[in-house]
Amino acid sequence: MTETFTQLHSILESRQRFLLTTHLHPDADGLGSELALAAYLIGRGKEVHILNPTATPANCLFLDPHRRAEEFNPAKHEKLLASVQTIIVLDTNQTDRLDRLKPYVLASSAVKVCIDHHLSREEFANLYLIDEEAAATGEILARWLRAFDPHSITPEIAQNLYAAIMTDTGSFRFPKTDAELHRIVADLIDRGADPVAVYQKHYEQQSLGTVRLLARALASLTVDHNGMVAYMVLTRKDFAETSTTEADAHSFVAETLKVRGVRVGLLFTEIEGGLKISFRSKGNIPINELAQEFGGNGHKNAAGARIAGATLLETVPRVLQRCSDYLK
Repeated sequence: MTETFTQLHSILESRQRFLLTTHLHPDADGLGSELALAAYLIGRGKEVHILNPTATPANCLFLDPHRRAEEFNPAKHEKLLASVQTIIVLDTNQTDRLDRLKPYVLASSAVKVCIDHHLSREEFANLYLIDEEAAATGEILARWLRAFDPHSITPEIAQNLYAAIMTDTGSFRFPKTDAELHRIVADLIDRGADPVAVYQKHYEQQSLGTVRLLARALASLTVDHNGMVAYMVLTRKDFAETSTTEADAHSFVAETLKVRGVRVGLLFTEIEGGLKISFRSKGNIPINELAQEFGGNGHKNAAGARIAGATLLETVPRVLQRCSDYLK
């Protein structure tokens, strides 16, 4: 990545007006990466704007005390999008994941950079920093900063990058957690990241509605394929009656893998106009390939898909049936 790191550094140094964005329903990796890079650029006297397709979820607001991340509003931000020199897309390499921002990003004459760690990139950017072996987009940025300007890693930047890495590794329990990643994390802690505060503010500040939504998801838990597949279902009614949103269920699918003997975990979520499916697996099961069969993508052990017009009644049996080939 040395040559690509150098190219990124050259773009950041030579340009003045930046727009940063990430996928809809942003998580701590997307937001933490945006906010860390924004802080770095602002520290170098650059003009930086963060526009996301959807609002920052409540459990990530602590990462953004300056409220730099805004929800995209065409009427408010169209002129801004036309004026920026560089657009940096973080934590996704699929423009569909930019939702309402997609046509504006594709139409822009700005130099486009994509920084991500997911598979199967889409060709839309001028420069790609994609490392599929990285545990998080925040890890890629941390390695870049440590290589080019380690003294620029302020406590604010360290905190955001730590949050990005901690959450995307499932608190350091997912397969890509290795010794080098722990060395990066140790350096971030030395530079001001607070592991206790990040964990508490991200995971231990849930609303009563979110906890009740989790209870409903767990109540729906079902096992299949001789106990090797576990799945949960959330309906629009569940969200309405607990006053919650899709974003509140972001991490629920991990609960399926806590059942002894389960190799594949699924969460089916009713969303407006269709379904969202979250896929998880253990070991060598390439769950991203199963997600691709339903129009999605992701990592080997963690992926997702959105299916317009789909229903639970027709989709759950189809997905369960296709699990058979991945369990052999």
